[in-house]
Amino acid sequence: MKLQAPKGTRDFYPADMAWRNHLTDAWRRVSIRNGFEQVDGPIYESLDLYKAKSGEGIVSELFHFEDRGGRELAIRPEFTPTLARMVAAKANSLPKPIKWFCTPNLCRAERPQRGRVREHWQWNIDMLGVDDASADAEVIATAVDFFQSVGLTPTQLKFKVSHREVVKQVLNKLGVPDGKMLEAFGLLDRRDKIPAEEFAKGAAELGLDEHKVERFEQMCRRKYPAGDVDHLARSLGMEDGLEELHALDKQLQAFGVADWCEYDLGIVRGLAYYTGTVFEVHEVTGAERAVAGGGRYDKLIELLGGPSIPAVGFGMGDVVISLVMQDKGLVPDHVQAVPDVFLIAATDDAAQRIPALATTLRRQNIHARFSYKTTRNVGKLLKEATTAHARFALILDEEGMQLKDLATGDQSPVNEDNLLGLLHR
Repeated sequence: MKLQAPKGTRDFYPADMAWRNHLTDAWRRVSIRNGFEQVDGPIYESLDLYKAKSGEGIVSELFHFEDRGGRELAIRPEFTPTLARMVAAKANSLPKPIKWFCTPNLCRAERPQRGRVREHWQWNIDMLGVDDASADAEVIATAVDFFQSVGLTPTQLKFKVSHREVVKQVLNKLGVPDGKMLEAFGLLDRRDKIPAEEFAKGAAELGLDEHKVERFEQMCRRKYPAGDVDHLARSLGMEDGLEELHALDKQLQAFGVADWCEYDLGIVRGLAYYTGTVFEVHEVTGAERAVAGGGRYDKLIELLGGPSIPAVGFGMGDVVISLVMQDKGLVPDHVQAVPDVFLIAATDDAAQRIPALATTLRRQNIHARFSYKTTRNVGKLLKEATTAHARFALILDEEGMQLKDLATGDQSPVNEDNLLGLLHR
């Protein structure tokens, strides 16, 4: 019987695991230097938590089950509901603003395709307790910090920023009633993923005729660079209702990330809990799915029984950002941990000293490896050390020890008194 990993999941062999750690370590470093603290929660939650946040329709997208006590549970498809539950439980004792990050693994029961699997790892950044645009801009700036740290530029990625209240006003003017607004947002969110005729049919069911669909399509297809909200206002024919976008625009410039951003009213984010600013990060050629997405969710803590707390955040999965970095040639050739030193025994007597020496070095926080081969051919063993990407090879024979720098080829005698100092350089 041949067994395979479940559909939509991945096995992480050493090189794959090294890349995942490299990525999550980069997320962690960026989070901490931007003032965010790490949290986590359970891998499964009450199914009611996801129903409360997203409605009954979410159930078909989850891996859910009953425990032995008959309780309905679901493996987490995202972290925001868990975060909201955690904040609601201790809201009065948590210092504000709340700046949290996490890198959880998440599962969603959907059809695997390029850029989307059933289990993935995600970086979440969330900031709660600040109700002005500075928080929106800061979480965007934190994402930009990560992109810059891995070598990506604003010519390769763009934050497509929108505002659900502005889109709502536009849809109202076109004739979509408030009662169908969430349905309209859901349709707009799927616009680029469904055939044009299906989109037109959905728009007609919302009360939009062909002319109005065309007008809205034109508005949604146009992009406006950050720093030019007045241009957007003129295009929409709106003198009022853009105050929050104006405030955000000033903050994006203040944080120095405006060149990464553009306004795109086609972005609405289909999740019902978003309340204001929303954004997605896209690779400019359109070759991949959204790299990241997020926005304001000012009512979610209150929905889960906590006080009213403004909140904004985003999530970035490991799959799409990895594909983008591979495409741009930004994945390092070797991210696995490399040995500080590779111990080589040139004689049988020297081989007897290897275990004790390796133990001594490891206890001094030196990454030491040695060969399990019985050969005493130093040339072959040096090749093994080079394959392991070791910094040094320590060659032991009856006369003593020789330390060889595998990058330069320099070799010199050493003793136990000066070995540690040389390896710690």
